[in-house]
Amino acid sequence: MTASALYCGQCGKSARGEHADCAARATLEPPRYCPECARRMVVQVDPMGWRAACSRHGELRG
Repeated sequence: MTASALYCGQCGKSARGEHADCAARATLEPPRYCPECARRMVVQVDPMGWRAACSRHGELRG
């Protein structure tokens, strides 16, 4: 999770609190929820990386 994230990108819950399992999962998987609004994102994974798009906040890449 980024320092400015309001929500966890893996579970969609508030970024406050314990997210050890989510942090471990984030090393292997792209985020599934928008860190700004917790909406489910459209995620596309390819051999070169991943893209995750929120309908309100745009696209993240990794």
